[in-house]
Amino acid sequence: MTTPIRSIRHGATRREFIQAAGAAAAGVALAEPLRALAQGGAKTVTLAFAGCAHVHTPGFVKLLKSRPDVKVKYVWDHEAARAEVRARDLGGKVVADPNEIWSDPDVAGVVICSETTRHHELVLAAAKAKKHMFVEKPLGSTAKESREMADAIEKAGLLFTTGYFMRTQPAHLFIKEQIAKGSFGKITRVRGSNCHSASLGGWFDVKPNDPANTWRWMADPKIAGVGAFGDLGTHSLDILMWLLGDVETITADVKVVTGRYGDCDESGEALMEFKNGVIGTLAAGWVDVENPVPLLISGTEGHAVIVKNELFFKSGKVDGADGRKPWTALPEAPPLPLHQFVNAIAGQSGQPLVTPREAAARVSVMEAAYKAAHTHAWVRPA
Repeated sequence: MTTPIRSIRHGATRREFIQAAGAAAAGVALAEPLRALAQGGAKTVTLAFAGCAHVHTPGFVKLLKSRPDVKVKYVWDHEAARAEVRARDLGGKVVADPNEIWSDPDVAGVVICSETTRHHELVLAAAKAKKHMFVEKPLGSTAKESREMADAIEKAGLLFTTGYFMRTQPAHLFIKEQIAKGSFGKITRVRGSNCHSASLGGWFDVKPNDPANTWRWMADPKIAGVGAFGDLGTHSLDILMWLLGDVETITADVKVVTGRYGDCDESGEALMEFKNGVIGTLAAGWVDVENPVPLLISGTEGHAVIVKNELFFKSGKVDGADGRKPWTALPEAPPLPLHQFVNAIAGQSGQPLVTPREAAARVSVMEAAYKAAHTHAWVRPA
């Protein structure tokens, strides 16, 4: 992969992700579709937006606009102003009723970027209509609803993924490979961190003159399902579970720091034990000026740490892995999740999609973390 994909840094902030997603959209992530188009072999993938409330929506719009093999036919949102802006950007039609999307056989898939509390209804409707789904994270507000959505998606045999873009970062891919090879020996502990300065910078403040780009609901746990800890923490949690498997039990603490968004938590930390015995910690929040160490993993025979976007790797089982200088022999990055989704609908095999069961499992663990924070106890994920 070339620079656009690699520019999504380890522990990237939301703003950096949106900017990088737009750049990547025009880059090498499109190489295969563009080659196919040049050969006359690519088909048009017709999509619709079912909700466009999430802060990542503008980045997804740019990404899809850059693909000549994608047509976004409809845009629905319960707030007309949001739908109108995105439909204008995409050249699609605003619909007042999502049933117009579900009933159109031309629509192969939907991008669901609604408020989290609306996911359940939209996902079940999409599954019933046999529409493939990209659902922005988290999958649901509760573990129960998330399992119901996963059941419906799997039963319908549909393609699915969500926005866990950190799986495309080369350092994470390399660490996963080395775990599989046993380069760390017996892994003892892991630390994940995903923090930025959203509260400090007012990212979720209301913009009276720009309702389409107001994300205030994301700092309201009654609508988002979580606060800062869950919003950012789900990305690092996904990486930890992707690397090490399911969580056995978890405890956590979350806090309001500035009070800018009322009683919405702005920072938190969790301690967890994985089913394989590894101990892990997870930090996430909106009140950090920097996130210099997004991942650390340690074992009896190896160690890896990402520091300010550089990977340092030490293992006696790997030549040259002395941990003294940045490790640059990394795998190529796959396309971003939304690219993967479109590629899969177009018939490209081997796309590393997140499964609905994986997405539901992350919600279950995060729900347990919040319960633990409120009860000051260890909680087993449902």
